[in-house]
Amino acid sequence: MTDTIVLVEDDLEIADIVLMYLKAAGLRTQHFADGVGVADWVKAHRPAVMLLDLDLPTKQGLAVCEEVRAFSDMPIIMTTAKMEEVDRLVGLEIGADDYVCKPYSVKELVARVKVQLRRLQRSPAQEPGLRVDADSLQVGFQAGSAVLTAIEFKLFHLLYANPSRIYSRGQIMDLVYQDYRDVSDRTVDSHIRNLRKKLSALGLGQDVIHSVYGAGYKFEMS
Repeated sequence: MTDTIVLVEDDLEIADIVLMYLKAAGLRTQHFADGVGVADWVKAHRPAVMLLDLDLPTKQGLAVCEEVRAFSDMPIIMTTAKMEEVDRLVGLEIGADDYVCKPYSVKELVARVKVQLRRLQRSPAQEPGLRVDADSLQVGFQAGSAVLTAIEFKLFHLLYANPSRIYSRGQIMDLVYQDYRDVSDRTVDSHIRNLRKKLSALGLGQDVIHSVYGAGYKFEMS
């Protein structure tokens, strides 16, 4: 993976400003004014983070996100002028990691990019003995393994892929549960309890899913 930030933005005035700030922060950049060809370029060059506009001239941002998610877990921050909740939820459900509505502060956007870069640097993917298999919905540690339900795996992967980031119950409901209308805080807490039991039975020796009072949950292995 390279440290390049790929920006997909058709508004050239906005793009020039964002690129200038990213370069001033010491980051490499690649710009596309449309979604056509973006997924192929990402597959070939493996950038670190994507800033993806939702409303593009030919190939829309949602289609680009789906294409990239078919082969990559790279962080994707969507930028859009659409404010409606349904647009935000659709973007998150197909794999976006963050969502920024225009007009936005470019300084804040760069700060969010840096947050994603820090998470990549401290990713737990190299944690000795810990294995995550999405195909079989299993989590393994040393010689043991636990089979999770589909919801438990989505919940675990959300927290595991973003170590130390605190997710509120509301964010978890948006990102994990497809039919969030039938989900309550108690449902989230129940799945967290079941997930903790299964992880504890693996012999991790600690509660890796931490409760943060008044805020939510996070994954952390000390």
